[in-house]
Parts: sequence; structure tokens; C-alpha cells
Amino acid sequence: MSETTSPTELTSQYTAQVSADLERNTKEQERIGAEIAALQEQLTALQRDHQVLVGIQQVIDTAPPSARSEPAAAADSAAVPAPRTETATTPATGTRKRTKAKKTGSAARRSPAKKAAAAPPAAKSDTAKTKQTKLVDLVRGHLAEQSEPRSAAEIATALGQAHPDRSIKTTVIRTTLEGLVARTQAQRSKQGSSVYYTAPETPEKATSKQTEEAASAEA
Repeated sequence: MSETTSPTELTSQYTAQVSADLERNTKEQERIGAEIAALQEQLTALQRDHQVLVGIQQVIDTAPPSARSEPAAAADSAAVPAPRTETATTPATGTRKRTKAKKTGSAARRSPAKKAAAAPPAAKSDTAKTKQTKLVDLVRGHLAEQSEPRSAAEIATALGQAHPDRSIKTTVIRTTLEGLVARTQAQRSKQGSSVYYTAPETPEKATSKQTEEAASAEA
């Protein structure tokens, strides 16, 4: 009798151990995959910011102050008469007054050009600020605004509607959420076969929850 049951028990033990090892291996793969995806997203954002900053630097380098002042200086030299002609027809004081007036006019002409040249970097900086919003920040902010658990598909749909200019996929959102869970910046729960995510509980929320549970218990 013992010879027939012993192999069965041994097989059951091996099966349980293999199942536990397989589940542990799968969870570890998911955790590492989520971390890799989050790091890849951070690298992509840094590369995008680097390209924007390089573009701004190129705009500044291509329009130095000396290059902008050269055309105006050439116009001034062409507009001022020769010294010998001025001394022959006009007193020296009148020459100095007209020269000062022409220099003032040339300075007025150069000031709008400087303002126009300074405008593109400002526009570039606004674009850089707009592109700095990361997907992980959007997901974290969306979770903080929710009062109930949300699935990855629900979060992807909500963010897609709020940001139609961005390509938001459910798989990327799920990977980002797992990364937040790994960094204790989000909480994961299961309801049947579905997985839901919530923002981590703050001390205020935890106190409020304990108060509600105590009140319900007294009732």
C-alpha cells in the first residue's frame, strides 16, 4: 500500500515546487520588464529634451550681436557724407548734430531687429516646457485624482481622451503602472482575473478610512 502512495506524494511535491518556482520567475520577469520600460521612457524624454536644447542653442549661435550690428553700421557709413564736403558747406556744429541724429535713427532701426531676433528662443523655450510632461507623471497624476481603483485600459482611455496629440497604448500604461508599483508610488489589487491600480494611501486617507471603519463597526 505504501509503495503505491509514495510516488504519488513525491510527484505532488515536485509539482507544487515547480509551480511555485514558475510563478516566482514570472513575477520577477514582470518586475524587471517594468523597470526597463520605465528607464527607457526616461531616456527617451531626456533625449527629446536634449534635441530641443540643442535647437535653442543653434538659434542663439546663428544670430550673434556682432553679426546683427554689421548691416546697420554699413548703412550708417553709407548715409554720412564725406568729411571734406561737410566742412565746405556746413559749420562743424551742424555736422555733429546731424551725425548724432542719424546715429539715433540707426539705433531705433536696430532695436526692432533685436527684439525680433530674441523672439524665436522664447517660443522654443515654451515648446520645451510643453514637451517636458512625461507619461509616468501623467499616470501618477491621474491615479491621484481617482477615488476608486482603475484598470490599465481605463487609465489609457482617459489619458488618450485628455491628450489626443499623444499616442497612448494600454500595454505602455500597464508597464508604467508596474514600474510605479515597484517604486511604491502606486498600489495594485486584484478583483477576480482583473488587475486594478490606485494611488498610494496618504496618512490623511488612512486616518479617514480607519474612522469610517470604526463608525461602521459601532453602527
